[in-house]
Amino acid sequence: MAVEGGMKCVKYLLFFFNFIFWLCGLALIVLGVLVQVAVHNTPVIKDAAGSAAPLVLIVIGVVIFFIAFFGCCGAWKENYCMVTMFAVLLSIIIVAEIATAIAAYVFRDKLTGLVDAGLKDMIQQYNNTEYKKGLDQIQKELKCCGAANATDWVKYKPDGLSVPDSCCKNITLNCGLKAMNDTSKIYTNGCQSALENLLKANTLWIAVAALVIAFIEILGLVFACTLMRGIRSGYEVM
Repeated sequence: MAVEGGMKCVKYLLFFFNFIFWLCGLALIVLGVLVQVAVHNTPVIKDAAGSAAPLVLIVIGVVIFFIAFFGCCGAWKENYCMVTMFAVLLSIIIVAEIATAIAAYVFRDKLTGLVDAGLKDMIQQYNNTEYKKGLDQIQKELKCCGAANATDWVKYKPDGLSVPDSCCKNITLNCGLKAMNDTSKIYTNGCQSALENLLKANTLWIAVAALVIAFIEILGLVFACTLMRGIRSGYEVM
C-alpha cells in the first residue's frame, strides 16, 4: 500500500509538472520572440548565427506543447508507452536547452567584433535607405553617435564636421551640420558599447531562462522515470 500510495503521489506530481511544463513552453516562446524581434530590429547584426539562440527557444517552446500532451495523458492513464515517449522527448529538449544556453553565452563574447564591424559598415553605406533608417533609430534610442564616437562621421559631409540629425540631443532639420565638436548639441559617445550592453543583456536572459527551465524539466524527468518503473512493476491501481 505504501508503494502504491507513493506511485500515485508521483503520478499526480508528474501531471502537475506537465502543467508547469506547459507554462515553461509558453515562457520560452514569448522570450524567444521578444529577443528575436530585438535582434532583427538591430540591423548591425548580420550574422545569422547571432539570432540562432532565440529561434531555438521558440522551436523548443512549440515542441513542449506536444511533449506535455504525452506527459499529461501518460501520467493520468498510467500508460507506460506514453510516459516513456515523454521521458525520451524531454531528455532531448533538456540537451537542446543546455546547448542553447551555451550558444547564447558564447555569442555574447563575439558581440564586440560583430557590433563594431556592423556599425562601421552601416556608417559607410548610410545613404542606403535601409541602413539610414536602422542607424538613425539606434542613435536616437541609445542617445549615441557613430560607432566609437562622433568622429566616425568625418566623411559624412565634405566639411568633415557634420553628423546626421539623429545624433542631436534635440532633433531638428539640419541640426547636425558642422556640429561634430559641439557637445552641447549632439551626443559624442559611440553606439558600440551601448548596443553591445543591450544585446548582451538579451542573450544573458536566454541563457538563464534555458538553464532554469532545464532544471525544472530534469525534475519532471525524474518523476517520469519513477512512474515508468512503478507501471512496469505492475503495482495495483486503486
